[in-house]
Amino acid sequence: MDIYLKKRRWKILLFLGAVMIGMASLLYTNWLTDKLSQEERKKVELWAEAIKRLASGDLDSETDISLIEMISNQNTSIPLIVTSHEDSILIHANIAFPPQRKNEILRKELRKMKLQNAPIEIFIDQETRQFLYYRESYLLRNLRMFPVVQLLVIFLFIGVAYLAFSASRSAEQNQVWVGMSKETAHQLGTPISSLMAWIEILRLQEVESATVDELEKDVRRLEKITDRFSKIGSRPELLHTDLRKVLAGTVEYLRRRTSEKVKFDLQADPAGHWEIPLNEALFSWVIENLCKNAIDAMNGEGVITLTLREKENTLQLDISDTGKGLHKSQFKTIFRPGYSTKKRGWGLGLSLAKRIVENYHKGKIFIRDSELNKGTTFRILLRRGMVNTGK
Repeated sequence: MDIYLKKRRWKILLFLGAVMIGMASLLYTNWLTDKLSQEERKKVELWAEAIKRLASGDLDSETDISLIEMISNQNTSIPLIVTSHEDSILIHANIAFPPQRKNEILRKELRKMKLQNAPIEIFIDQETRQFLYYRESYLLRNLRMFPVVQLLVIFLFIGVAYLAFSASRSAEQNQVWVGMSKETAHQLGTPISSLMAWIEILRLQEVESATVDELEKDVRRLEKITDRFSKIGSRPELLHTDLRKVLAGTVEYLRRRTSEKVKFDLQADPAGHWEIPLNEALFSWVIENLCKNAIDAMNGEGVITLTLREKENTLQLDISDTGKGLHKSQFKTIFRPGYSTKKRGWGLGLSLAKRIVENYHKGKIFIRDSELNKGTTFRILLRRGMVNTGK
């Protein structure tokens, strides 16, 4: 199974876990705020009863007076307004305002209270009736916001943890790639030197020249591959290079070593200005890798078209095939290390190609378009710029 599919599942599980925690917190907080809201309603009703008793003079003793006054004075958090039946404001409590804006703010608060809670009617006597309006205390309003804030904190924590994990994983992968590449280059050195010696022996024995020449070309190619691996992890040397010539040389090498059923078509204006800061060894490997992937996608039969264009200060290279195509879901994952559509291989080719184009040449590589059973087009964008000599 693709390792990135497994990691994606873990990410989904982590996200669902955060959502469940947030929903549980939201439900519990809603239950708690409902309870507190009911308690505040009871307090306001008690406060309304106290106003009624004080206004009507229906008190039996000094103890009753003290109790009523205590109830009235204990409300220090719930904003409320008492109005007459004609909607004129009689009493207000726990509402802050500058003196010059008193009427404006009290009327504004009254409108909010009418929308939030049903009023409590206070019957002073048979002919006098008042209405008590109120809204939630500052503490209760903040408590309702708590699950939202908690959910944001949870997602922030997950985001930071994910970025930290990704950075750590990327650094570890870089070290593995660099170490593996340099070790591969080191191990290839000895057999290549031996092959060069055998080629010289074959020449001395007057073996057919054409055969020896082809063997020498392949050994030189191995030397170039070794040089590429040795450069992984190091700052590459970029020199002014004719990109069209690099493409032509790479295509010619692949054409001689590929089935005749695969056709290569290089489209580039010979009179165009194709010079660009480039590391030829690394970039030709990118082209080889894309073309070999295209050959696999076409099952060894089809057309590979390389189209080179100038776009202001950028060179645009499209590499198209007539293969089986890709799903849109694969457009980004295909560049991840470890991802492969083949049963063999480590799935590092396109990942390293992306690193060479984007990290070393400051360009861009992506899938321009793909259609199932019709083919895929990769696009590479390279900017003309200053030459990096690597010194």
